[in-house]
Amino acid sequence: MALKIIDYGTKEYRQMIDLRYQMLRKPLGLSFREDELQQEKEYIHIGCFDDDKLEGCCMLVPKDSTTIQLRQMAVTSGLQGKGIGRVLMQFAENIGRDRGYKKIVMHARKTATGFYEKIGYTKTGNEFIEVTLPHFVMEKNLQ
Repeated sequence: MALKIIDYGTKEYRQMIDLRYQMLRKPLGLSFREDELQQEKEYIHIGCFDDDKLEGCCMLVPKDSTTIQLRQMAVTSGLQGKGIGRVLMQFAENIGRDRGYKKIVMHARKTATGFYEKIGYTKTGNEFIEVTLPHFVMEKNLQ
């Protein structure tokens, strides 16, 4: 299992788009718009690979000088529950910390909040609907 930062526009980035589509968008009948993907040029893209095969991914989006947002966390179907999400989160948190961020936030799907709570995240508001599904804002201090 190798964790690494993925460069925008590379072969690995295209694998990341495909995994995010298969796991997060396709089941909801949604796709990516080109303008959405163009915005990702400035984001930090993280992948977990077994050889050259992407098994999990997420993105970090700077919100301000102290806060970074986790987005588009996805793990390949059939590999969920095997620790890939946990190591991706640890790697993402370390990147955020190394770059001087004090807090990581996210819009977590309601079905995933238990996973995030186990690794130290807390809900910080009421349930809301995003991409047709119930979500919660969750956060964790990185200090």
